[in-house]
Amino acid sequence: MCNFNENVNLPLGVEELEEDKFKDECGVFGIFSTEENIDVASTVYYGLYALQHRGQESAGIVTSDGNELNVYKDMGLVSDVFNEQIIDNLKGISAIGHVRYSTTGASSANNAQPLLVRYKLGSIAIAHNGNLVNADVVRELLQEAGCVFQTSIDSEVILNLISRGTKKSIERATVDAIQAVKGSYAIVLLTQDKLIGVRDPKGIRPLCIGKINNSYILSSESCALDSVGAEFVRDVEPGEVVIIDKNGIKSINFAEKTKCETCSFEYIYFARPDSTIDEINVYQSRVRAGKKLFEECPVDADIVIGVPDSGIPAAVGYAEASGIPYGIGLIKNKYVGRTFIAPTQEMREKAVSVKLNPLKVNIEGKRVVIIDDSIVRGTTSRKLVKILRDGGAKEVHLRISSPIVKYPCYFGIDTPYRNGLIGADSTVDEINEKIGADSLGYISIDGLLETLNPDKGFCIGCFNGIYPVSAPMETPKDHLE
Repeated sequence: MCNFNENVNLPLGVEELEEDKFKDECGVFGIFSTEENIDVASTVYYGLYALQHRGQESAGIVTSDGNELNVYKDMGLVSDVFNEQIIDNLKGISAIGHVRYSTTGASSANNAQPLLVRYKLGSIAIAHNGNLVNADVVRELLQEAGCVFQTSIDSEVILNLISRGTKKSIERATVDAIQAVKGSYAIVLLTQDKLIGVRDPKGIRPLCIGKINNSYILSSESCALDSVGAEFVRDVEPGEVVIIDKNGIKSINFAEKTKCETCSFEYIYFARPDSTIDEINVYQSRVRAGKKLFEECPVDADIVIGVPDSGIPAAVGYAEASGIPYGIGLIKNKYVGRTFIAPTQEMREKAVSVKLNPLKVNIEGKRVVIIDDSIVRGTTSRKLVKILRDGGAKEVHLRISSPIVKYPCYFGIDTPYRNGLIGADSTVDEINEKIGADSLGYISIDGLLETLNPDKGFCIGCFNGIYPVSAPMETPKDHLE
């Protein structure tokens, strides 16, 4: 993890532009089909393609033909991992898929998901979005009982717990297994004849149900349902297990009724703007956040611009509320990926203009309000301010559509340690001094919650240090035994 150092003034490389953001762990997608004309592997492929923003390190698909499970996975983007021949070889009646960004376990092919295990009574595969805060404790107990682990990721802990209890039935084994773990999880499981979805009791990670004719789909986000021509049915409830097979769909509630506490960063940054999560449209919530941001942090300016891409809806809202014209101020090169590496110092000096370039005709000589979704380490924000000044901006006022990030996340987001967060121990004025803007303003926690839904619960632990599930070090081993 990188620590923020206010004395470092190195040029911002392309990778650094990407790294100065929170990273979600992954996206999951699954389908159970009762119709011969639906190609389950290609359906999952396009579903994962729509969820690519949730993870770019690895991708995988497992299919079931009713008797056997087959897997193909590798490091890279969905379009790099799969081709037409591979998809054609993955025949079946059901399938699950996964795109991954690692938060627990190293970034390696061995840790790519879905994970597939074969045991005495058959085979089972898992794709998991989230993070278990007691995974190490449960893993130790399972190892003491003779279990052998092939990966370093917490998803394998769940898989081992389920496979040990399948004599009871896969449904009962799943319920028993997830009651032994704590944390966040949106899970899709695949057996020879069933597709199973599970969402944690707090609903921290999203999971929804869709339908194509008589075939059911599970997905991290509703945007992936749209991409495969499925209709949205509903969100999986917190603490719910959904079992889909040839007889249809049934539900088991394994937890007492708890208040849903969806991760607020799903709405701020992670989710695609065309998704709806727990009845809240992501795009509309970001526009509302921009309006609230102006209400709380007004400024006189000539133009409002957004940082591509997640800052744009909030910039639209800020412009609407303020009456200041909205315009494009930064042009993003969409063909520069995360793997772009500048080989020389001279090229690194120029790398920032390869990724983002100011549209000088719109900002030159003007007072600019630039809207971004968050500040993590502060490196990107500092360089964005410099880009705009170099592009001729008379003033640069930075506005952030999330509260100050002060604490790390334990629930499936890759965050720096607290000493790597610029907002951990700094005031707004101190942060602004490091960034170099003419002014800086954040939306308040109450303001953010108002733009989402004041009647619903949300995980805001990265802002106030209060988490819906106790931190990892508070999980007692003897309780699990």
